Amino acid sequence: MLDRIPTLSSLALVAGVVMAVQATTASAEAADKKPSSVLDFHVKDIDGKDVDLSKYRGKVLLIVNTASQCGLTPQYKSLQADYEKYKDQGFEILAFPANEFGQQEPGSNSEIKTFCSTKYNVTFPLFSKIVVKGEGIHPLYQFLTSESTNRGRSGEIDWNFAKFLVNRKGEVVARFHPKVKPDSPEFREAVEKALAEK
Repeated sequence: MLDRIPTLSSLALVAGVVMAVQATTASAEAADKKPSSVLDFHVKDIDGKDVDLSKYRGKVLLIVNTASQCGLTPQYKSLQADYEKYKDQGFEILAFPANEFGQQEPGSNSEIKTFCSTKYNVTFPLFSKIVVKGEGIHPLYQFLTSESTNRGRSGEIDWNFAKFLVNRKGEVVARFHPKVKPDSPEFREAVEKALAEK
């Protein structure tokens, strides 16, 4: 009987080691898992709260990098109009302020939020200011601009108000140059086509 005690404690020790190895392997696999869609990312909203983009599964998304002091800033008005026109059909606009182009978004998150709500009555989701090009690029924009993850629609962001249209499965289905207006027939046709797909 006594000679079985070390065996049982040895078994418990081995089981503990095996469980620890499995847990380490599982967490390493999770860390190595590359995002396969925009819905795999976490971002911060304009108030600094964590947002899991998977909450938008089943919606059509427009991801756009914005700025408050740009010649294209009035696009906020037509973006808001599109949001009001299509939101009941499952359309969401995710705006990411960025300061990479001409330093045209120098303000704090709270200043940006105030500007958007008072000047353009923006009600679609605004997120914390991020880097969309170059050193320190946010992982979401690395995904959007990389050829390996966004084949055919990759390449560096050109300027403020570059637009990525994402279908209900989280796949990028169109990319629009900053100068393409959100109320243009070309743009609205693409949104309506994405909304029509269930």
